[in-house]
Amino acid sequence: MTRHHSISADEAADRLAIRELVDAYAFCADTRDAEGQKALFTEDTHFVVYMAGEGSDATDDLRGRESLTPVFDGLNAYEVTMHLNGQSTVALDGDRATGETYCLAHHVYSDDRGRKLMIAALRYQDGFIKTDRTWRFAERRLYVRWTETRTLEAAGIA
Repeated sequence: MTRHHSISADEAADRLAIRELVDAYAFCADTRDAEGQKALFTEDTHFVVYMAGEGSDATDDLRGRESLTPVFDGLNAYEVTMHLNGQSTVALDGDRATGETYCLAHHVYSDDRGRKLMIAALRYQDGFIKTDRTWRFAERRLYVRWTETRTLEAAGIA
């Protein structure tokens, strides 16, 4: 069982701000706000994607905020998405922190056989930095744990 300890108001505020950063990333993805999403990262950020999951080679290894544009614009291929963040952990170390978040990402699209729903189980490992009293992603590693694609009719959605 996890032991809980008292935290200061500043630590609580930092933890909340980091969770809001993680959630803002998902919100910007779902509203197709690529500029807002990029603003959540440091200028010299490092973003790595592992489409085949942990232990695989990186499929994208991007450096710098502007290099994120094609990744975030890629969401425009979907009619709608919904990223649901689940459990997360944060370890604070002054103006730096590390964290891990699990997410179920839902992607709706159409092809020649109808509308489809692709669900991806994602795990993010993050490095955060606080500058000018604002937390940002300094590093984000996205691991795809599994995906499933089904027709919307099969999912009970018309």
